[in-house]
Amino acid sequence: MIDKITPRPSESVKKILQDDGVDGVEIIETSKHTYISSFVNAEEVEYLLIEDSFPNGRPPLEKAGVIFTDRETVDKAERMKVCTCLNPLHSILAIFGCLLGYNSVAKIMENKTLRTLLEKVGYNELLPVVVDPKVISPPDFMKEVLEKRFPNPYVPDTPQRIACDTSQIISIRFGETLKSYLNRNIGEVKKLTFIPLFFAGWLRYLMAIDDEGKPFYLSPDPLNKELTSYVKEIKLDGKGPFTQILRPILSNKNIFAVDLYECGLADKVEQMFSELVSGKGMVKRTLDKYVND
Repeated sequence: MIDKITPRPSESVKKILQDDGVDGVEIIETSKHTYISSFVNAEEVEYLLIEDSFPNGRPPLEKAGVIFTDRETVDKAERMKVCTCLNPLHSILAIFGCLLGYNSVAKIMENKTLRTLLEKVGYNELLPVVVDPKVISPPDFMKEVLEKRFPNPYVPDTPQRIACDTSQIISIRFGETLKSYLNRNIGEVKKLTFIPLFFAGWLRYLMAIDDEGKPFYLSPDPLNKELTSYVKEIKLDGKGPFTQILRPILSNKNIFAVDLYECGLADKVEQMFSELVSGKGMVKRTLDKYVND
């Protein structure tokens, strides 16, 4: 299990190096449209978990921070990261960041409401069903994500990149959490607030209109054409009802891993969506209502 974000070389980091007198830091676009340079801007934080199964021996890489363990623990660490402590937060940050006109993850984290949203969904709705790998503390890992990793201005990641293929990853990043709650009690699912708020935000994102009413380009997703066809006639006037329009999406188990109508979340998502589309500026106001109430 590898966890370290390494985006392409940043112009802002290049300028810092040049201002410090470093030569040869030009950023080159290759013939395959990848970007390389003599420097790498990456996270300070990094995790590498490896199943300790080396029949011919191995170097003592644990001295450099590698965690050697059994396969089950590696799988649990992957699930902790992907289903709870990092990737779901990334998706929430990306969708609302795009709607509010951000192009920097670090800048999004300066928005008090969005930062509080991530904290509340993380600590209140995701961590209660986390799979604990034991070798990494889930609460500590999440705290590090929210306080050290996402706010890092030297990792110039964008919400537009993170929003790619959202329809393909919701089932993993959120569906497993929903199934965990359902296994405990369907009533537990109905108490969720911030996960359905994200679902509503994603539907609002699919309209490709930001909070100021201006069009923007959706990030690549294999279902963009199909999904946008459902919401293309919706206007920013809050006029519903939306059940008939949204049912093909919210009932799609391939997207959510569960039918949101069967588990009792669809009505809440529809209500939140109606608020998000009730006019310009309503993404910000709806977030404020649910997050800062």
